Amino acid sequence: MSIDRMVMAFAGSFVLISVALAHWHSPNWLWFTAFVGANLLQASFSGFCPLAIILKKLGVKSGCAF
Repeated sequence: MSIDRMVMAFAGSFVLISVALAHWHSPNWLWFTAFVGANLLQASFSGFCPLAIILKKLGVKSGCAF
């Protein structure tokens, strides 16, 4: 699996988990959902993604975007 797919998988998982936590635990978890969305938005413009940097250092093969 490439870095691009792993970043999308992590982001999607975190969004779904935080929405579930907001539903069953506390609405404040929606702030985490907003953080993930903001990070994805800034990564689309700047190309800077902290998760992609970490995955690259761990030896995951590069994709087209990162």
